[in-house]
Amino acid sequence: MTVSLEQLRRCHFAVDLGAARTRVYVKGAGLVVDQPSVAAMNTRTGALIAVGEFAEQMMGRTPGYIRVVRPISGGTVVDIEMAQRMLRQLIGDKMRRALRRNLRLRAAACTPHDADPLAQRATIETLVGLGCRKVELVDTLIAAAVGCGLPVERPEATMIMVCGAAATQVAVLSLGSIVTAERIPVGGEAVDHAIVQHLRHEHELMLPSQSVRPLQLALSGNGLTPHGPASTEIHGRDVATGLARSVRVDTAAVRDAIQTPLTAVLDGIGKVLRDCPPDLVADLADSGIIMVGGSALLPGFDQMLREATGMPVHIAERPDICAAQGLGAMLEGRIEPLVLNPLAA
Repeated sequence: MTVSLEQLRRCHFAVDLGAARTRVYVKGAGLVVDQPSVAAMNTRTGALIAVGEFAEQMMGRTPGYIRVVRPISGGTVVDIEMAQRMLRQLIGDKMRRALRRNLRLRAAACTPHDADPLAQRATIETLVGLGCRKVELVDTLIAAAVGCGLPVERPEATMIMVCGAAATQVAVLSLGSIVTAERIPVGGEAVDHAIVQHLRHEHELMLPSQSVRPLQLALSGNGLTPHGPASTEIHGRDVATGLARSVRVDTAAVRDAIQTPLTAVLDGIGKVLRDCPPDLVADLADSGIIMVGGSALLPGFDQMLREATGMPVHIAERPDICAAQGLGAMLEGRIEPLVLNPLAA
């Protein structure tokens, strides 16, 4: 492992700060928080009104004096103070008091692959503000690979793709380390945006931002595959009149609109494979790609990758919480460190 498992075993809790959801794993208690990374604030008084799911429901429905914000963008904390306040509320007073009993409170946190020092510092500052004396940073790719049970410590190739809301990370792992990796700035939000723009331009229809996820409406059945339904009915607001209107949308046209952002993901996979040693690529012909992250559940995405790469593609059992589970496994000591002893002369 590129991270110190001995140091991680000393941590008391772990945090996966995602652009879409925040997850907190407490040693001995398991996953205690799995909520949207959203906070609502009263701009007149500065008071925090709601966090998590309730705050997400407020988006697009608030009066002028209530501001709904996402303090985390692309796995990077962009508003440290708001992220701290959000985490305090999500963890809760009871659990926070239990954690603060540890005089030298330690925490672990996921960071995107190749995160710059400023982004790493923002994550550390966020957790230090919660009372942590020491913060260990773990690459999201390694945490997710451990969480979905990949044999990352063995001398064989495993390929993982973390499909996040703001970005997609692809890597080949061997001997507990990242051999080659690529971070593509395309995620589930880009796919949703492509669908929204298609409906606006082709049908002059605006979708509600939060009432229903656009992806769930436009893609049903087999989703991205041609075997899905030929058309589906969409409810939204007419761009010209502002009145509610329903249109029947050709799902084949929606699939074409989605291809543009997803093509960038395929290019990233190709670059990772080209930079990978041939022996490891041969291993991947059998093991294939493991998809994790919330956007891995995009209907038909795995089938599209299967056809484009010719490799087996599998979705993890619980793709959305794999990174948090991986951090938890490291904290609980369920991962044995790889020992490479030098040979005697």
